[in-house]
Amino acid sequence: MRSFSDYLRSVDDPAFLDLFSARPDLITPVPPDIASLAVRACSAPSLARAIDSLNQWQFQVLEAAAALNEPFALKSLITLTDKAASDALTHLISIGLIYPSEDGMRLSSQLRNVIGNEPAGLGPMSVAKLKLAELDNAPNDARKVLERIIWGPPRGSVGDIKNPGPGVAWLLERKFLVPLDQRTVILPREVGIYLRGGKVHKKNSINPPILEGSKRDEPQVNLAAIANIATVLRWVEELLNFWAEEPADALRAGGLGVRDLKILSNHLGVDESCTAFIAELAYLTSLISIDANDRIMPSNKFDIWLMQTPADRWQALASAWLITSRVSGLVGRVESRNVAALGPELDRVNAARVRALTLLILSENELLAPDTTSFNQLMAWRAPVRRNSSLQEELYLWTLREAEWLGITGQGAISEYGEIFLSGGDLNVINNELPKSVDHILIQSDNTAIAPGPLEHEISQQLAVMAEIESRGGATVYRFSEATIRRALDHGKTGDEIKAFLIKISKTPMPQPLEYLIADVAKKHGKLRVGNTSAFIRCEDTTLITQIMSDKKLEVLALRRIAPEVVICDHDAADTMRVLREAGYLPAAESSNGLMLTAPRANRAQTKPRPPRIIGEIEIPSDDLLNAAVRAIRTGEKSSHRQTHLRESVSQAFGALPRNSANETLELVNRFIDEKKSLSIGYADNNGSVTHRIIDPIRVSAGALIARDHATGEVQSFRIPRITGVAPM
Repeated sequence: MRSFSDYLRSVDDPAFLDLFSARPDLITPVPPDIASLAVRACSAPSLARAIDSLNQWQFQVLEAAAALNEPFALKSLITLTDKAASDALTHLISIGLIYPSEDGMRLSSQLRNVIGNEPAGLGPMSVAKLKLAELDNAPNDARKVLERIIWGPPRGSVGDIKNPGPGVAWLLERKFLVPLDQRTVILPREVGIYLRGGKVHKKNSINPPILEGSKRDEPQVNLAAIANIATVLRWVEELLNFWAEEPADALRAGGLGVRDLKILSNHLGVDESCTAFIAELAYLTSLISIDANDRIMPSNKFDIWLMQTPADRWQALASAWLITSRVSGLVGRVESRNVAALGPELDRVNAARVRALTLLILSENELLAPDTTSFNQLMAWRAPVRRNSSLQEELYLWTLREAEWLGITGQGAISEYGEIFLSGGDLNVINNELPKSVDHILIQSDNTAIAPGPLEHEISQQLAVMAEIESRGGATVYRFSEATIRRALDHGKTGDEIKAFLIKISKTPMPQPLEYLIADVAKKHGKLRVGNTSAFIRCEDTTLITQIMSDKKLEVLALRRIAPEVVICDHDAADTMRVLREAGYLPAAESSNGLMLTAPRANRAQTKPRPPRIIGEIEIPSDDLLNAAVRAIRTGEKSSHRQTHLRESVSQAFGALPRNSANETLELVNRFIDEKKSLSIGYADNNGSVTHRIIDPIRVSAGALIARDHATGEVQSFRIPRITGVAPM
């Protein structure tokens, strides 16, 4: 057993199951036989994934193995590392990075290329015989040179290789340094290991660092988590309701613009990083869609989502976040200025893996809010080699922050709901723990109203049209103003309807200032009518028309008066209304037949939502799929062995194939059909090339031989004149 393929043929089914569980990419799709499996397992991408799964100690052992010449013994590996290398070596063998052969341990082909030519900062093996004992008596100049490169990188620069300093000259003379070119020298591997005291690494990281942090109280953790769950559900709902009113415009390159992100951030009352995270949650769960006009607005799935229980709504958000490859933390990062929320640049291949590992560590350390430095050290031990390593520490921190926002953690420690979610349990406990919704508000004398808890959905929707949210928390404070009352009137409400609604839901009497505000705005609303010419402005009050014509704030509209009560301009009706409102007027939209348009603007995208793709690692298959893969490979190997035997037989038969005429071929074929023998035939293709086929003849029909081809397993037709020779198997 000298090759990796031979080793794979020698292992039993449980070993295959362990291999495929650790490296599921090897059976995606299932290879046809063991030779193909070996090729895939030794490919650079598959080896890189396998190395990424190692902890720091396992990777140190792998580097030490790469520093040895093949084949090597376990004793040699322990000499370079520690006795604990035995267990690490067993794991490395189980995942196919190292395999035993007849004369010792060997590394999978291509593995050295993936690790690098200088494992653990060691240079190449020396081709000359070295007297390493002389290093103990090296002059001071030589010692100073060696101290700079002993722990890597093993290369150093010199001014001129022909005139080096005395220390470099002494080392070059004894082959302790090897010249690479006129200005570069390199330290041989044997010299590096000798100077390191016979070890490969300065410190063997056998055990993981202890995670430190603050101990939390379980009830307080769960209280904080349930508050975060309620908050994130409210954030998503408010975001989608806002975009239903005022859809955002998608950038040409895709994503949400900085201006729209700031507007949304101000509306939600959170910073832009949190706003980007909330928008991404809605995007991942298909709650938003981008229509043909590049407007971002809620999809029809939003209405379905609102009808679900809070537990189901939260689980949809948390599940999408856990498996996605998108990283919302990149938005607003100084090094990622061109990265936009909802844009295509947020994918990172190891994002989901980092999240899973982060939450696993939190689950292993219940009620512990980890210290940032300690957590980074532990993560560096658990996952020392990762792609996108420059983002690694930030990915950990972003995961901790987002898990807190979602309520998977509370006060930095894993919560009861996070544990249930990660274990796949029943989350209905969330429905019971969330604050009960209330159906009333308390109107204050300063034109504000307090909701003493989460409002029922219908009341919350209507109140959000009539008032702005001023502060959030256990109780929500709403503020009424001229602009919010005007917005409610634009949505089809009358002044009397607004008053009746507020009186009905308020436990306190309506104060006079608010009543006067509603009456005053309702009286002014709709005096101005705006339609499309491009746009016209109509008003029965000629004094107001005169005031508009002389208002310098409206000069941008370039208004032209065509009648005592009618003014026109070249701007669109929507733009005209916006300018008028900014100038302090209260216009209403008018249809082409003179009717005032006051319909609610709860927009929904007509296009089907397209959630983002997930870029990441392959999930571990179920036990049934793993067992099926093992059976398929075993069967394919038997088939490949049989095909090899047949090819050898064919090769022998091909040399003995006679050259037959068509009549002779027909006679032989009919005879062998009766004898039911497999045949080896030469068959000419359209280009005149003769290929070798192994067939089971069935019958002759219309000048063609109908037979089953062993190579494909299918019944095919072979024209008699193209058969160059026939021989029985």
